[in-house]
Amino acid sequence: MRTGKDLILATKPFAVDSTPRSWWCILSTCFLLTITLFGAGPALPITLRIVSSVLSGLLLLRLFVLYHDQQHNAILPHSRLAKWFMRIIGILLLSPSSVWNSSHNHHHNHNSRLKGSGIGSFPVMTTDQWVRTSSRDRAQYLFMRHPATILFGYVFIFLFGMCLAPFLNSPARHVDSLIALILHAAIAVGMFFVGGLSSLFLAMIIPSFIACAMGSYLFYAQHNFPGVIFQSKDGWTYERAALESSSYLVTGRVMGWFTANIGFHHIHHLNSRIPFYRLPEVMRALPELQKPRTTSLHLRDILACLRLKLWDVETQTMVPVPQ
Repeated sequence: MRTGKDLILATKPFAVDSTPRSWWCILSTCFLLTITLFGAGPALPITLRIVSSVLSGLLLLRLFVLYHDQQHNAILPHSRLAKWFMRIIGILLLSPSSVWNSSHNHHHNHNSRLKGSGIGSFPVMTTDQWVRTSSRDRAQYLFMRHPATILFGYVFIFLFGMCLAPFLNSPARHVDSLIALILHAAIAVGMFFVGGLSSLFLAMIIPSFIACAMGSYLFYAQHNFPGVIFQSKDGWTYERAALESSSYLVTGRVMGWFTANIGFHHIHHLNSRIPFYRLPEVMRALPELQKPRTTSLHLRDILACLRLKLWDVETQTMVPVPQ
């Protein structure tokens, strides 16, 4: 069984992009999204508008994962057109590239480290730190990991965390965050005046809410699940962090398509240059990747993930907050 660098090297033959396939995935998703957004407008009966609104949210989620893949240079790594097109997509998705690249790259390089893993991810506090920390810090920590914060990721994680806070902290570095906020507000005002309050909700707020809530939860569950391992600086390795601290989120084919295979997260963390459409192929080809730590979108697994709050160093497990 291959381990360490040998296992990472075994994934490299799969880190090859198909330019036509990648463009097809991006453009077809944008096309379907355009249709469903128009369908959520005032022209159709309310039932079809609601269905279109929900589908828009799921397509936004898929587009977000495609954007994520392109930012990793897993798809269309040499296309200047794709680079600028996806920068615009990132702004429209409230995930400007200046913020995404700095925070997400840090996340990949510090995944599951007890120190520094909170940048670009959900913070992790040990049970010992919990005992010593102040009530104010405890409240802030629990807020950042609270189910309501994840559910309302549209507001807390994307509008504030990915746009407003980065711009306020470093205006010159994150001008695209300001552009994202202004453009988002302008689109909202335009939708309200053209189609009224119902169009604003069905064609913008509800799709954004669905996509951001699901995106926030997927990101949470991929690194906060029963069986996850967090490590100190001395015990940390890139390969171990990928296989023991990144989940395989089991989905059906439909949700696998809408999430663009992001559930194969242990493989993505092992080699982020593998295109999303090749991740299942990698898992089938390499026996070392076929027994991952798993979770799913079943309610019991969602609740099991959400109840985990603190890392217990003695038991080497994530545990709820002590009563």
